[in-house]
Amino acid sequence: MIWGKSFIFLFQICGTLEKHFQGQFPLTQNVTVVEGGTANLTCRVDQNDNTSLQWSNPAQQTLYFDDKKALRDNRIELVRASWHELSISVSDVSLSDEGQYTCSLFTMPVKTSKAFLTVLGVPEKPQISGFISPVIEGERMQLTCKTSGSKPAADIRWFKNDKEIKDVKYLKEEDANRRTFTVSSTLDFRVDRSDDGAVVSCRVDHESLNSTPQIAMQVLEIHYTPSVKIIPSSSWPEEGQLIVLTCESKGKPLPEPVLWTKDGGELPDPERMVVNGRDLTISFLNKTDNGTYRCEATNPIGQNSTEYVLIVHDPNALLGQTGPDHAVIGGIVAVVVFVTLCSIILLGRYLARHKGTYLTNEAKGAEDAPDADTAIINAEGSQVNAEEKKEYFI
Repeated sequence: MIWGKSFIFLFQICGTLEKHFQGQFPLTQNVTVVEGGTANLTCRVDQNDNTSLQWSNPAQQTLYFDDKKALRDNRIELVRASWHELSISVSDVSLSDEGQYTCSLFTMPVKTSKAFLTVLGVPEKPQISGFISPVIEGERMQLTCKTSGSKPAADIRWFKNDKEIKDVKYLKEEDANRRTFTVSSTLDFRVDRSDDGAVVSCRVDHESLNSTPQIAMQVLEIHYTPSVKIIPSSSWPEEGQLIVLTCESKGKPLPEPVLWTKDGGELPDPERMVVNGRDLTISFLNKTDNGTYRCEATNPIGQNSTEYVLIVHDPNALLGQTGPDHAVIGGIVAVVVFVTLCSIILLGRYLARHKGTYLTNEAKGAEDAPDADTAIINAEGSQVNAEEKKEYFI
C-alpha cells in the first residue's frame, strides 16, 4: 500500500511539472502588414517563474530584453512588458523588415517561438498608355495598363462600360532589389461606332488595398462615316398640302450641312422647295413634285445617302376611292337581281312545258245527242276514249 501511494504521488508531481514546462513555452503569431504601416509582435507565456523574455529580428539582433531596448531604432517601441507577455511595435514598416522574428524564453534550456512578418508592397496607381484620339472606325486599338511596386504581384482586369473584357495579355516583372513586381496588361481590339464615348477602365486588385481597387479610366473617341435616314412629316401627302422631309444624319464629326437633290438633279422649284438645315419643306404639293428625293451627308471620314419616293395624291380621287365598297355592294345586288329574274323565267318555262294534258269540252257523239242530259252522259261515258288536246307554250 505504501508503495502504491508513493507511485501515485510521484505521478502527480510529474504531471504538475509537465504542465509547468508546457506553460513556460512562449507563444507567438505570424503578422502581415502593409508597407508603411505598423506591425505588432506579441510573445506570451502562460506560466513564468521570473524568466526573461526577448525579441530579436531576422538578423538575430536583440530588439528588446524584457523592458530594456537593445537596438537603437526609433521605429521600434515597447508596447507591454511583464512576466507573461512581451509586446513590441515596429512602425513605418519597409519591405526590408520582412522576415522571421524570434521570441526567446530564458529557461534551461532556452525555449523559442518564431513569428514571420510579411510586408505587402502597395501597387502604384495604374496608368493607361497607347490611346490616340480620335480613332477611325474599323481600326485596331492597343491600350496598356501598368502598375509597379506590388508585392506579391498585383492583378489587372479590364472593363468596358462595367463589362469585363477577358481576352487580354498579362506580363509580370520582378524587381530583385526591392522584391516587388511591375505588372502590365495589354488590351487589343477593333473599334466601331458603338465604342464612341465608351469608358475603358483598368482595375488593379491587391490584398494590400483592403478590397478597394485602384482604377484608371479612358474615354474612347471614335470617328465614323454618317448614317442617313429620311423622315416625312406626312405618310399620305395630298395636292395643295405641305410636307417636310427631315434628313436625320448621325456621324462623327457631325455632318453639316446635308445635300438635297431630286431625281439625280437640283431641286426644280426653289420657291416652293426650301432647305433649312436638315429639313426640306415643299409647299402647295402638286403632281409635278412626284419623284425620288435624295439626302446626302458628308464628314471628313466619308459620305452616305438615302432616298425617299414622294407620291402626291389627288384628294378628289381619294374621295372617289372612298366608295369602292358601295360600288361593289351595288354590283353584287344587281347580279343577285339578274340571277333571280333568270331563275323565275326558266322555272316558268319548265312548268309550262310539263303542264298536264287536258280534255276538250267536246266529247265524241255529243252533237248527236237528242238533249243536253244525254249529251252529258255520252260525254262522261266516252271521256276515256275522248280525243285529248294538248297545248304547248312556244
